Amino acid sequence: MTSASEQRDAATATAVTLPDGSVRRYDHAVTGAHIAADIGPGLAKAAIAIRVDGDLRDLGVTIAGEATIAIITRKSDEALELIRHDTAHVMAEAVQELYPGTQVTIGPAIEDGFYYDFARDLPFSIDDLDKIEAKMHEIITRDAPLLREEWQRIDAIRHFSDKGEKYKAQIVEELPPSETITVYRQGDWLDLCRGPHLPSTGHVGKGFKLLKVAGAYWRGDSRNEMLQRIYGTSWRDEKELKAHLFQLEEAEKRDHRRLGREMDLFHFQEEAIGSAFWHPKGWTLYRVLQSYIRTRLEAANYVEVRTPQLIDRGLWESSGHWEKFREHMFTADTEDGRVLALKPMNCPGHVQIFKHGITSYRDLPLRMAEFGSCHRYEPSGALHGLMRVRAFTQDDAHIFCTEDQITGETRAFCDLLMSVYADCGFTDVAVKFADRPEVRAGEDATWDKAESALTAAVEASGLDYTLNPGEGAFYGPKLEFVLRDAIGRDWQCGTLQVDFVLPERLDASYIGEDGEKHRPVMLHRAILGSFERFIGILIENYAGKMPLWLAPVQIVVATITSDADDYASDVTAALQAAGLRVECDLRNEKIGYKIREHSVAKAPVMLVVGKNEMADRQVAMRRLGGKDQEILALDDAIDRLALEARGPMA
Repeated sequence: MTSASEQRDAATATAVTLPDGSVRRYDHAVTGAHIAADIGPGLAKAAIAIRVDGDLRDLGVTIAGEATIAIITRKSDEALELIRHDTAHVMAEAVQELYPGTQVTIGPAIEDGFYYDFARDLPFSIDDLDKIEAKMHEIITRDAPLLREEWQRIDAIRHFSDKGEKYKAQIVEELPPSETITVYRQGDWLDLCRGPHLPSTGHVGKGFKLLKVAGAYWRGDSRNEMLQRIYGTSWRDEKELKAHLFQLEEAEKRDHRRLGREMDLFHFQEEAIGSAFWHPKGWTLYRVLQSYIRTRLEAANYVEVRTPQLIDRGLWESSGHWEKFREHMFTADTEDGRVLALKPMNCPGHVQIFKHGITSYRDLPLRMAEFGSCHRYEPSGALHGLMRVRAFTQDDAHIFCTEDQITGETRAFCDLLMSVYADCGFTDVAVKFADRPEVRAGEDATWDKAESALTAAVEASGLDYTLNPGEGAFYGPKLEFVLRDAIGRDWQCGTLQVDFVLPERLDASYIGEDGEKHRPVMLHRAILGSFERFIGILIENYAGKMPLWLAPVQIVVATITSDADDYASDVTAALQAAGLRVECDLRNEKIGYKIREHSVAKAPVMLVVGKNEMADRQVAMRRLGGKDQEILALDDAIDRLALEARGPMA
């Protein structure tokens, strides 16, 4: 039966504007599928959804009146989220077909895939995942249309309650009264969902894989029931799936936590959750990286400072951080009733140094750097090796400048950042512009000024960038620098933030050329982000095989027989005198065993010596990952390795 609204739509003339600006006119309401077919049979076959006035909708949605539209195909950016959402629905149907009585709860698309939470008495196993995958392929082959239906709230609650789907019934009950209750049907199976969806289950394709089972609390609340979450990944086709699974396999091989153990760099333990215990080799890597950054900063005319770890809550209240970050701050109560906070960031402390004494416009820009040790409370479930910790050190700096100096300082910083990344092996770097968040400090006029200044500065720097709406810091817009590693993963590390707010809140000023007080602009900037996380990224990017200048142990001298022990010690001393980081392995073990062990520890170079090498004052040089060895005179080997190990600042 045709509804009254559908009858009105049918009588309405329609004009749709396409992405190229052309307009197609119809004397009646039309669907996205109709428009795609009108444009051409190829598009009609490829179409999976439609964007109407900016909103993603089902291909079968009716369009009447004037609208701006875009036909979505599998090649479109929006396609992956749709495919992943529908794969979750197909998985839920498969689970309920295979395991009657299982309740489905929530199943969204996520980055790289999807998940669905199930309520079931028996736990799922890895073997179950294979069965579910097979059933999913069967459902996709059925190619059942995905049909949208609007239900009355009371009918939806009754339907799901009668089926024993208490979680779905609860979701419906908690929806706002103004919310339209929509259900999507695929064959005989249906699910509560807002949509949109693909035209049919067949459009999901074969590019998916179920990955693991995990526990998850209903609504993410530990006071609620524990559910079973099945994770999967889904892509446009099997080629994309294969590439992603290869990346996952590579990521597992490169996991910095495993490599950290094998290379004896660091460890974590329960007595200091979220804080790394750096071993001698790991701390050497840390210090080498820090020394490199310090040298780059000194060359760029930064001054290094140090600020306290514990600061009275009053300063954090004045800066606005107490209100914004209180739940992430560690505090200590003193006997005299004061509340001190371990600093979660360095910026308020740097303002205090800037304010200490009278600053003239002639002193600007003032580039103030600190390797600042910070602490933030992160939930234990969010911690992840060096990538997410509670104790970390930032390569932090704040540039105090005038408004006229923003562009020049931004350009200089971007050049420095890109150079540092290149030295560390990262040349594929994307830039995102993050504007004002919903919760922020400062007036809109101040934000307008800050965003305009940063836009002008990044454009003057000649960098391409994309927008990241609403993700700015609470005191100013920022640039986010995202580097891509050797296996194609993206890591957001560096930032540059333009801040007119904090100098005002903390009453920072300088004396201008006119003899009056003026507020400085504060540029918050970091390149690595934190040493801990960046070292984790470096380990995974290089799979532990660090370039020689960064390697904690650059060379291992190993003996074939004990007859060469004295010569090996002499070789080690000569290498150390040339400034190289060397270990000497004189153990009474076979040389093959030594080579394997030091290869696992990722020593870049091994110099093997025996009676022959000792007699000729030579070494047999082996590179990590190589099968061949090169016989060199000792002096030639030292010269070559010393030159190679000098690194980017030589």
